[in-house]
Amino acid sequence: MKTLPLYQMAHARSGDKGEASNVGVIAYDAAGYEILKRELTPERVKAHFGVVVRGEVKRYEVPNILALNFILGDSLGGGGSGSLRTDAQGKTHGMGLLLMEIDVPDDYAPPQAGARGNAAPPGTAPGGPGRREL
Repeated sequence: MKTLPLYQMAHARSGDKGEASNVGVIAYDAAGYEILKRELTPERVKAHFGVVVRGEVKRYEVPNILALNFILGDSLGGGGSGSLRTDAQGKTHGMGLLLMEIDVPDDYAPPQAGARGNAAPPGTAPGGPGRREL
């Protein structure tokens, strides 16, 4: 086994759902999705976020798009305009989850940067030279 940061094998979207945040994690390939299903348990996701997530974490599988969807209960301090948190809509929670390191088999090789969507590490432009971030 080896460890990889989640961003090398998936991308994420996140936002608010009242006082909970919603984080969707989409694998770049089917092999990666199987690893995500094994490694990204609700308990592990809750532990990764620490004190940010005070409530229950629920996980939903969306196999037709190789995705897992997480609801992070009581993670926004009331949400929207009722919250005093810097990120009251949970927009950074997806990126925060992508920084988690997970165990993968030694023979797993994630798709190369730009091969599928935004497989490049955070802060780099997907698609290689000549491509710029928007």
